[in-house]
Amino acid sequence: MKLMPDDLFVAPLLTLIAGQAAAADASRSVAPEVIAALKQNPVMAMSASREIGGLESPTLAIGRELASVAAACGSTAWCLWNHLSTFHFFCGLLGPDHAEQLRRVTRRGEWVCFPAGAGTEISGRSDGAEMMLNGVAAFGSGARYADHAGVVFVPEGEKAPRFTLLPLKTPGVRIDPTWKAMGLRASATDHLHYGAARVAADDTVPFPRRPRETLREAETPVINPRYREDWVALSDLWLGAMAVGVAEAALDEACNGIKGRVAIMGVKMVERPTIHVNLGLAGALIVNARAGIHQALSQTDARIGSRQTPTETDYLEQLAASMMALRLCDEAMRLILRVLGGNGLREGASFERRYRDFQAMPLHINAHPDRVTEQYGRHLLGLETENPF
Repeated sequence: MKLMPDDLFVAPLLTLIAGQAAAADASRSVAPEVIAALKQNPVMAMSASREIGGLESPTLAIGRELASVAAACGSTAWCLWNHLSTFHFFCGLLGPDHAEQLRRVTRRGEWVCFPAGAGTEISGRSDGAEMMLNGVAAFGSGARYADHAGVVFVPEGEKAPRFTLLPLKTPGVRIDPTWKAMGLRASATDHLHYGAARVAADDTVPFPRRPRETLREAETPVINPRYREDWVALSDLWLGAMAVGVAEAALDEACNGIKGRVAIMGVKMVERPTIHVNLGLAGALIVNARAGIHQALSQTDARIGSRQTPTETDYLEQLAASMMALRLCDEAMRLILRVLGGNGLREGASFERRYRDFQAMPLHINAHPDRVTEQYGRHLLGLETENPF
């Protein structure tokens, strides 16, 4: 995105974040000073409402922050995105009765994560006024940088799951650094192991089968109307904003690098017509991806501002907007790769890392095209959307 750096909360941190991106990719960990700086930055409180000490920022403003961080370091942006998205969800789940707990997290600038991917299985055993949690939770993006984890567990002898926000310093919690993927290698999408980790029974709440529908119901109390917006939809839109940030940074770098390069037999690359065609198309794709994401986020903000409860159609249109932005950026990244060619990659700019990082974005389960198109198609046919998230 074409952003004026001085209107962003993260503007003072972008040089620091970008400066460690290559090392973070190689070491598979975001620099500790970056995590510390983010925890002290107002960006951490953007998805928290004023009732719990947050900034209650527009969703579009959050998208712009994440896009700028993604342009600097995809892994850092991924972790920040996960915190802002899941904290929104946790505020909806925990509700007004747990506002003080959420206020403490916001006030301290603490980080949250939500390991609940494929392979997650956690049980809870009652022990007086406490529950003892045992099991493994997968795909905890940002877990090794976090202070709290959202935990979905099933109490022994029961079928209905419950939820709690558990401090990661709780005895019996262990983080296993399992993330070894091709891209976003410092996103720390790790496994969490719970071995008799104790939580007060009063600090647990029911976990509905289809949370987005429960939070839309008027009888479900919420801290703020913004928490009736589904966290998956918001996470998808913010993911689309991050994709635009990555693609635009890659395009800017490619354009600047090509100006001084020559191709075979000394022909200046900047004068080759196919370079113009491919870069022009890449730029057009990114512009349209950005416009789609901005429009969807603006519509979301208008709905929140008017205290209008979202519908299933609103939810699916948010997912569709993100999916299409990701598709447009994917095509743009491939065009940039075509333009750079082998020699462009050999020269060692940041494109290869950005390209690898980008691949994880449309593959995320929330925004995966197979998931989104199936659910949207069912909805268009008047069928129930089966996916609980």
